[in-house]
Amino acid sequence: MPFCNNHSKTHVDKRFVSLTFAPEISTMKRLLSTNYTDWAFNTALFILRVALGLMMLPHGYDKLVHFSEKKNTFMNFLGLGSTVSLSMAIFAEFFCAMFLIIGLFTRFTVIPLIIAMSMAFFKAHNAELFGAGEKAGLYLAGFLAILLVGPGKASVDGLMGK
Repeated sequence: MPFCNNHSKTHVDKRFVSLTFAPEISTMKRLLSTNYTDWAFNTALFILRVALGLMMLPHGYDKLVHFSEKKNTFMNFLGLGSTVSLSMAIFAEFFCAMFLIIGLFTRFTVIPLIIAMSMAFFKAHNAELFGAGEKAGLYLAGFLAILLVGPGKASVDGLMGK
């Protein structure tokens, strides 16, 4: 008989190599499990933090480079004037994004980003989650997650023991 079934192995004729399905079952269990390791958690936070920061930088840089063009037409936040509002957006989207990437003062750093993305999502894009406000909504969700769980160990804050 060329095939013989066993619970963990399938043996094929001598011409074929025996195959083990145990690693596939173990991989499936790990993928479906809600358990995670400390390393996986910190790696996920690192990826989230760095990705959000890197993706936010061009938005702030564009506002910084074109400040003189945008200062009179930018959204007026809390009646502070469009120039002050633009300056606050640049601070959040450029400088806070850089701090977020390295993980320095992370929880304080995401607060201006949360405010900026809240304004972008609710005021500039009328809370259109499945439309123009989609990116702002995604950024807002990511920044809120970082505010709740912190920077992780793979950050300057983590190295300083905060």
